[in-house]
Amino acid sequence: MKDAWRQPLIELVRQAGAAILSYWRMDIEVATKADATPVTAADMAAHRLLCDGLRALEPAIPVLSEEDCGIPLAERAAWQRWWLVDPLDGTKEFIAGSEEFTVNVALVEHGRVLFGVVGVPVTGRCDVGGSPEPIRVRETSAETFTVLASRRHSSPAQERLLTGLERHFASLRLSAVGSSLKFCLLAEGKADFYPRLAATSQWDTAAAQGVLEGAGGELLDLHGVPLRYPPTEDFLNGPFLALPRAAAWRAEVLQLVREL
Repeated sequence: MKDAWRQPLIELVRQAGAAILSYWRMDIEVATKADATPVTAADMAAHRLLCDGLRALEPAIPVLSEEDCGIPLAERAAWQRWWLVDPLDGTKEFIAGSEEFTVNVALVEHGRVLFGVVGVPVTGRCDVGGSPEPIRVRETSAETFTVLASRRHSSPAQERLLTGLERHFASLRLSAVGSSLKFCLLAEGKADFYPRLAATSQWDTAAAQGVLEGAGGELLDLHGVPLRYPPTEDFLNGPFLALPRAAAWRAEVLQLVREL
């Protein structure tokens, strides 16, 4: 990240979080988008603030936000570098009154995440890849092997993986967490593994991938290749595994995934 961008980006993400909080736990109207996901005035307020701020920071870099993703593929395919933004990740958690929602901004170049910023509005915390106050994954699990999961999304393949993990680790704990907070907990060394074998969108993961990689972790597809963000029509990711890069158990878990 350009040093000159670091503080303005953190401040921008915090401002978006403050805009979201002005609607939190209020009687807010919920609309449904074409893909059947919810959207609120809080999503849109954060979207407008982030897009305006990013364009002011660097006008030459286009912005792709979840709330403005109707840009034709032919146009996006010509982009070399772009901002990938989820103004409010965890809208369902936000609507339910939970604290588990985040603001996500990533810079992507040729499909690879250069860095990411994940803000947690309720606490005011921002995690940044390569932060001057480093966070670090844990490479050796504690007595309990902690696996992170989505509160709302699973799949038969994921359930089979969890069953396999229970056979490999003497003490396994499943922790259900919403939004990109799962990646942040992994990056902070508070959990061991986050498998996701159900669909996600690119803006759900890019910023958190930047944070995780900066903390010594990795986000891999099921072939062990780092997740990338090519221009696509549907913006969907394939299944992925988030884990510490140098974990003692890494090879064992990757082999288990291959056997699914």
